[in-house]
Amino acid sequence: MKKLITITLLGILFSLPVRAQEEALVTPNDSVESLFNRLFPSANSHLSAHMNLEFYTSAAAYFTEGSFDEAAFKINRVRMEILGSFSKEFSWHFRQSFNKYSNPHALDNLSSSIEYAYVNWKPSAKFNLTVGKQFVSLGGYEYYLNANKVREFSEFNDYVAAYQAGISAAYNFSPTQELVLQVTNSRSGEDQDMYVYGRPEGIAKAKVPVMTTFNWNGLFADKAVQLRYAASWGQQAKGKNILYLTAGNTYEKGPVIAYVDVMYSRQGLDSHCIISDMQGFLVEAPVTAMNTEYLSIIADFDYRIHPNWNVYVKGAYETAGVYETNGWFEKGLYRTTWNLQGCVEFFPMRNSELKIFGHLLHKGHKLTERARALGAVSPDTQRISVGLVYTIPVF
Repeated sequence: MKKLITITLLGILFSLPVRAQEEALVTPNDSVESLFNRLFPSANSHLSAHMNLEFYTSAAAYFTEGSFDEAAFKINRVRMEILGSFSKEFSWHFRQSFNKYSNPHALDNLSSSIEYAYVNWKPSAKFNLTVGKQFVSLGGYEYYLNANKVREFSEFNDYVAAYQAGISAAYNFSPTQELVLQVTNSRSGEDQDMYVYGRPEGIAKAKVPVMTTFNWNGLFADKAVQLRYAASWGQQAKGKNILYLTAGNTYEKGPVIAYVDVMYSRQGLDSHCIISDMQGFLVEAPVTAMNTEYLSIIADFDYRIHPNWNVYVKGAYETAGVYETNGWFEKGLYRTTWNLQGCVEFFPMRNSELKIFGHLLHKGHKLTERARALGAVSPDTQRISVGLVYTIPVF
């Protein structure tokens, strides 16, 4: 009976419309007045609404093992967000991506194109509670960056299911220290949507597919040193769990932003699907891999050489392996990846989100004998791109 009550309460919490970690360009706390307040200046001063349109397009040439494949224009990202407040204590945020499928997910009953749909309650300066579809509070710096500011994510962050329905509570126990406790769904849809070959035979479905995250954020050295550490644990299926250990270490002062992220995941079922996708022609009946683990070490150095110019170099070293033999998959390392990037960014207008960039990318892969025994193929790839990014504050 107690178990039934607990599950029911969790279900009620997840059904409510949550706080996001990615910062919006214009927020209710900014000096820019909302459209409502401009039209009705004598109305409730705590009632506000803002809309931003995020746009990112590029032209890119793609290469495999140094050989030219194709060149094409691409609309990399278009997103619309609306956010605001309806009282001193309550705020809300909605964001939709137009580059994702709009099919509804069975578990959270929401279109997969909707990233945020939450309400935030802040009863005091130290505590706030957020409920709805939100950003999972993992650690790291790259993970928290607005996707429009990232030309190429590490594979780890690219495959994380970052937006989930749930509830989180944040407590600021000092002006520079924050603790976050969060409970979210571990997936949005059914198992066949999450795993490339569905749930393995003989593995029972999870009755409470949730994940709990404990996150600590701290600022030091006059806020120049920023730390984001988190640990997450959740159930994927009966007897199959997922663990995330993530850490972000950032230095930001003056023209310099530098960070090193360490991201580790141990997955009872291969939710990243990288190892599962290694099954080639040598495997007669492909299945979703079990007992996989992934590690990423990401380093970046940004330097604002001029108010209108920024340059950065970035690299990521990543591994994919199996920690316990299952089916076709023997225990051990399967692949290592190097992700190397260089970028020049030009800001035509100071204090604006408009920028033009030129970007170089090289991704090198090394397969082990275990991966090649499955028929895996993973060639090195390169990309040269130029593009434009603009976050437009509509109102």
